[in-house]
Amino acid sequence: MEPIQKTLAALLVNGNVLFEDYPGLGKTLLAKAFGKVLGLDYKRIQFTPDLLPADIIGTKVWRQSSGTFELVKGPIFTNVLLADEINRAPPKTQSALLEAMEERQVTIEGETLKLESPFFVIATQNPIEFEGTYPLPEAQLDRFLLRLKVGYPKTLEDEIAILEARLRWGKDDPTEDIEPIIDRETLLEMQNLVEHHVLTGTEVLSYIARLVRNARADSRVEAGPSPRGALALMKVGKAHALINGRDFVVPDDIKEFAIEALAHRIVVKAEHSFDGVTGEDIVVDALQKTPVPKGDADES
Repeated sequence: MEPIQKTLAALLVNGNVLFEDYPGLGKTLLAKAFGKVLGLDYKRIQFTPDLLPADIIGTKVWRQSSGTFELVKGPIFTNVLLADEINRAPPKTQSALLEAMEERQVTIEGETLKLESPFFVIATQNPIEFEGTYPLPEAQLDRFLLRLKVGYPKTLEDEIAILEARLRWGKDDPTEDIEPIIDRETLLEMQNLVEHHVLTGTEVLSYIARLVRNARADSRVEAGPSPRGALALMKVGKAHALINGRDFVVPDDIKEFAIEALAHRIVVKAEHSFDGVTGEDIVVDALQKTPVPKGDADES
């Protein structure tokens, strides 16, 4: 349930999610299920080396019958977009997502078009297969609120439950049978609730700032998390509070998402990277160094 809750938390604060995990762990199924259960439009783009920016955002086509250019919108005009194996497309194509992910708009031949809310990108990449791939630059990684992992089933019982579920479904893809439990308008109201009605006290804000600064000050770090990383952690903490039935953020909400919100925003110095040090290690150490506030969690 953890990846599902964290994906929902990202959606509630208009964030985007990067799943960096092995093939066959249900990342595509999760994205499709999200679109269905929330009553949202869903589209998928399979990123390949020959994919062009126009294949994502669309283009203008000359119509001889009318003597005018007609706008043909790309698959990015949706609510939930699965960018499958995003690192298999070249940087120029990857960058076609940047404007949409950050500003919720696209520009096609000089014309700026707003995307419908909500707009939610779930991207995937394989962490072990690098041949024929183009690593995401830091600027693109920074556009993702969270980097998540699904992980293998934790127990034998979990593995058996997956097999039993497949037998019940009678098909590989059960998402066509999913009925929405809410609609787009309700989701927008939930996003508004997180933004305007979940309180973040000054002690929690101080905790976030100290945590980010401790990660940034680590001697093994070449480039640490920016203020955007701190903002991401604050926002997703608010969403987690709402999911757990609270209208205020506590330090545990922040600790729950620290690795997923900060690790991919850290560049480890080469000499330490060769020794196996990762962004996750830096965040874990920063969590241990940062005192947890003991005051009222709901101080406004």
